[in-house]
Amino acid sequence: MRSVNLEAGRPRVDDARRLLLAAIDAARKSRVRVLKVIHGWGSSGEGGALGPAIRRSLRLRVKEGRAVAVVPGERFSSDTAEGRELVRRHPALHSDRDFNRANPGITIVELAP
Repeated sequence: MRSVNLEAGRPRVDDARRLLLAAIDAARKSRVRVLKVIHGWGSSGEGGALGPAIRRSLRLRVKEGRAVAVVPGERFSSDTAEGRELVRRHPALHSDRDFNRANPGITIVELAP
């Protein structure tokens, strides 16, 4: 798994989307299958604009065929079907520090081969 931190430097949503697309392309070229996207939850503690925008963008990547699955951090858990299925396909994710932590500041994306 590779990680990309989109909240570093507090970019605008459009800039973060460009960084995301570049990270997805680089990961796929390197044959990385899982990307952890760190987008943060918002400094107010109520959620910001970046996380929802990045998740919408990731769902579009699934429709385009560039990604297979998108699992929000709060669902990246052995308690959810999508979390269990993702770990079944990529067992190393079981040891990821965010697994079972319900972290709304991340999203896990399984990239298409």
